[in-house]
Amino acid sequence: MKIFYRYLLLVLPVFAACSHDFLELYPETTLNEDNFYSSEEEYILLANGCYVPMRNYEKVDHWVIAEIPSDNASYQDKRDDGGTWPRRVIDQFLASSSNDNYGNFWNQSYQGIRRCNKLIEELDKSTVTWNEGIKERTAGEAHFLRALYYFNLVRQFGGVPLVLAPVNSQDAIQIKRSSEGIIYEQIIADLTTAVDNLAMAEEVVENGRASHAAALSLLGKVYLTLHRYEEALNTLEPVLSSPKHGLLDNYAALFNPAAKDYRETIFAVQYADASVELANRFIFLFAPWSSGGAVTQRPNININGSGSGWNQPTRDLIDAFEEGDLRKEVSIAYWKGKDSDGEIRDIPYCSKYKPPVSAPDDRCSDNLPVLRYSDVLLMYAEALNELGRTSEAIPYVFQVRERAGLRQPLDGYDQTRLQALIAKERQVEFCFENQRWYDLKRTGKALEVLAGHGVREKALRPWLNDQAFDMQPYKLLAPIPVEQIVLNKIEQNEGY
Repeated sequence: MKIFYRYLLLVLPVFAACSHDFLELYPETTLNEDNFYSSEEEYILLANGCYVPMRNYEKVDHWVIAEIPSDNASYQDKRDDGGTWPRRVIDQFLASSSNDNYGNFWNQSYQGIRRCNKLIEELDKSTVTWNEGIKERTAGEAHFLRALYYFNLVRQFGGVPLVLAPVNSQDAIQIKRSSEGIIYEQIIADLTTAVDNLAMAEEVVENGRASHAAALSLLGKVYLTLHRYEEALNTLEPVLSSPKHGLLDNYAALFNPAAKDYRETIFAVQYADASVELANRFIFLFAPWSSGGAVTQRPNININGSGSGWNQPTRDLIDAFEEGDLRKEVSIAYWKGKDSDGEIRDIPYCSKYKPPVSAPDDRCSDNLPVLRYSDVLLMYAEALNELGRTSEAIPYVFQVRERAGLRQPLDGYDQTRLQALIAKERQVEFCFENQRWYDLKRTGKALEVLAGHGVREKALRPWLNDQAFDMQPYKLLAPIPVEQIVLNKIEQNEGY
């Protein structure tokens, strides 16, 4: 009975301090779940701790299960190295319930949910004297983050255990999977609460924290995922009309770790190179494994192994960019050198994430965008178009394209053509930001698109086994991790 508690509802070993510049999530403090919270500052630390598991899974696991399965990304071959198999099988739709990336993502997600639940419970019984707006902001953060944890879980696994309060190990073992519908109901309820609370906290906004605009944007995305288009429009419209957010003039400026963006970027997972815990290693994971230090600019870090060469742009993604699209050179670069077969060629890699700015080692500080203003524009356009209001949708799509250097008028677009254009715009605008897999699923295009993608990938790698890229409907959901099946008796998804 204690095993479920270990995996689903882990204790709180990590909390953080805050900064007025951006939300810095430091790795350790003395706070724990047994403390009596007696000051506003301690509640702020408790809120900061709710972000930590997301920071951890985004830098290690989420890109593996949300970008690699799509037609955007694959890996640079290194066929003599079996250590990459857990990631390779996700790319090829051969993953099983024992895959570490799914297990880690599940566990980190429920760590975050546990922390949010603890914060919400403590806020309800708090007698602290609060500065104006801080309690509302803290409550808004807890509900926003709990919703985001569950949103990513339900999009990966379907129905999952719904835990809304701290529970002991004896009670936890009784919690089984709730349906997708019930999970989405709770996500909407949490985000509605977050919107209301964060609206009352506009005077205490801090860069890096969940905000009113972030809650509205995520709620709009949830409604879009559920095909509730009128509600999506009504929810997203205040973000579009707010003066606080807008498109940057230069797409490249979104991905400059030395001058982080908080105007177009509505919500991002924060990283800093002050410590290993705070940093990510994206460029070291994504640079060609054969490139030494040429891409990472850190020749003292050996990347000649299976830990690198991931999120490699596919030919499908490269071909999706139109001629003259300024986003292409920001998102995809090439290193010329020896490939896995010994041949010298131009090897593409994801270049959105940069080498370290100041750290002497492999600590990187790029933030990972979760919600951007361009996302809101394209979601709003999609909702309009799905409601048959195609002519109204076109200007919102054009704004995104114009910033990318694509200024041709969008004349002659009917609903079907604009639907395809929006999908393509989302593919290139948000590549390597963990959106494409979810977009393919919610639009019902995943099976069709990935079947063709698989044929092309197998043609490039004729040594793959016959089952590689055998896309079946059940594979649209990830397998429930094996420890949840064996130890906690949670029902497995069909097909696994």
